Amino acid sequence: MKLLLPVILLLLGVGGGVGAGMILFPPEPDLPDMAITDPCGPGIGENNQIADASAENGNADVSTGEKDYARLNNQFVVPVVRDEKVASLVVVSLSVEVPFGQQELVFEREPKLRDAFLQVLFEHANLGGFEGNFTSNSNMRTLRDALRSAARDSIGPEASDVLILEMVRQDV
Repeated sequence: MKLLLPVILLLLGVGGGVGAGMILFPPEPDLPDMAITDPCGPGIGENNQIADASAENGNADVSTGEKDYARLNNQFVVPVVRDEKVASLVVVSLSVEVPFGQQELVFEREPKLRDAFLQVLFEHANLGGFEGNFTSNSNMRTLRDALRSAARDSIGPEASDVLILEMVRQDV
């Protein structure tokens, strides 16, 4: 008889948790199967290939849009110096976007690439890029453009973009 009340409370607690889980995470809606069609129709160049965004930058290569992302193994730690003292640390994780099957190129040149990225990140910190609202659109665009340029200088035109996966600032 002494165990009856705890068992009833346990069952009510588990039932309430399951009910809350079902309410908070509704099932996915059933969507009809839809065929993927090209709105422009067939014949957009050879093998339905379209020009990549790199064509805007003067590189006239054609791509199917398949990209690989080479995530750099270690994070970048950037000190933010204020009044000749370290005021905060910024930790950044990056990936490099390359054509499908070209990830090894990034890993082969990783030391040179990391050095170039660190130079960009230190310069960004010295210019005040990690002060205040450091995640504003204009600030992030400036940083991404500089990182992309450094990647292309280190790897070549295969580096189509640099993705900022994580960015954390810890004030000291």
